[in-house]
Amino acid sequence: MPANLTLSVGTLYAFLLVLARVGGALVFVPLPGLKGAPEPVRVAFALAFTLALFGRWPAIDASDVTAVRLLVWAVSEATLGIAIGVSVAIVLEAFSLAAQVLGLQAGYAYASTIDPNTEADSGILLVLSQLVAGMLFFSLGLDREILRLFAQSLEKVPLGAYVPGPLSAGTLIKLGSGLFSIGVRLALPVVALLVMVDVALALLGRLNAQLQLISVAFPAKMLTALLVLSWVAALFPRILLEFSGHAWAAARQLMGK
Repeated sequence: MPANLTLSVGTLYAFLLVLARVGGALVFVPLPGLKGAPEPVRVAFALAFTLALFGRWPAIDASDVTAVRLLVWAVSEATLGIAIGVSVAIVLEAFSLAAQVLGLQAGYAYASTIDPNTEADSGILLVLSQLVAGMLFFSLGLDREILRLFAQSLEKVPLGAYVPGPLSAGTLIKLGSGLFSIGVRLALPVVALLVMVDVALALLGRLNAQLQLISVAFPAKMLTALLVLSWVAALFPRILLEFSGHAWAAARQLMGK
């Protein structure tokens, strides 16, 4: 016998609202390769993410839903998704900030390559930090934490009930301040050693003015930065886990948990 697949209007409304919440977050969630993917791929990913949350979809009475109410709910869901996406995106932006600081001090800012995400010219260290942060993102299981976070949001925040306020803005601002703190902490050991290299080269220049130190300064600083980064890189997973914990806590504060 042929099977009839029926879909209630309330289920369709729930799907659209959950899709608005997930789609708003995926605009900012820094999944590696997602921003550079074609539009149909990103749409299919958002649909798959929404369907993965099917067990947490709320029940909606379609008889009480009007066009205006549905639009207000969709805006509320997109706002909550964007807030969650920003809180997650801040985690990996700390590595990009550290790479920007190091690239300028170590001389890597003079060399550029193509960023696979934006297809624009970017510094070598910036692209390298994005790739490393992306690999750590998946290897540490943070992608599963995002799915779990959305499942919790569907339980804690009913569809259309989120109203942004000063608490939400303060939570994101506080988390953003941690971005600069983590970025500086990542870059500070290398920058401090590069300052010592500059001081040593300056003293050599004072001792012998005939030395061509400009041709020596760039290779010395670049090699020093690579050596120190290879030593500090062992701390990256722990720092990422620690900072992501603050991001999950901020996201739960946005949900009122």
